[in-house]
Amino acid sequence: MVLKVYVSGMSGNKEVKKRQQRVLMILDSKHIQYDAVDITEPGKESEKEMMQNKSTSNGGTVSDPEPRHPLPPQLFNDDEYCGDYDAFDMANEIDTLEVFLKLAPADTTAVSSAQIELKQENGEKDEVKAPADAGEGEAESGDADKEKEKEKAEQLNSTTTAATTTTTTAFVPVPLPESNSNSASAQLLDLERAAAAQ
Repeated sequence: MVLKVYVSGMSGNKEVKKRQQRVLMILDSKHIQYDAVDITEPGKESEKEMMQNKSTSNGGTVSDPEPRHPLPPQLFNDDEYCGDYDAFDMANEIDTLEVFLKLAPADTTAVSSAQIELKQENGEKDEVKAPADAGEGEAESGDADKEKEKEKAEQLNSTTTAATTTTTTAFVPVPLPESNSNSASAQLLDLERAAAAQ
């Protein structure tokens, strides 16, 4: 599979140019191979039409929130649509870029361990139940099976407890200090100082 990033080499929109540069920079930094397809080059009309027809997100910008046609950058894995800049940026922020780009299968273990951690925080316990249809003649083998299942449950609980203690971080909101300056950089500097003081 080939990752394709559709870009415009002659865009007059500065936000589109910045978005294109950021996408390519992130892909380069993560050593993800891609083909950049410039839809403004001669002979790329069919590529441009394909991008416009298959893109479900328009990639609206501040200056053009509802564009007539999808704006670059648009990302595809072969002919399968991945998303626009906003979806790419979100996937990068939450560290699911490979899944977003359809380069790796979705990791379902992270979801299940998070659900287990949530259950433990809420005080719920996982109980392993023996099958209800076990006959009396199978009681001894049923007890052995129960014991094995109980051991597995204990191992799972100890593993998730260890994972919970190592990965849980607390977010403490920092109140913004009052500032006489209205500039964003001065407010950011004040916020950093307040965070460093705590």
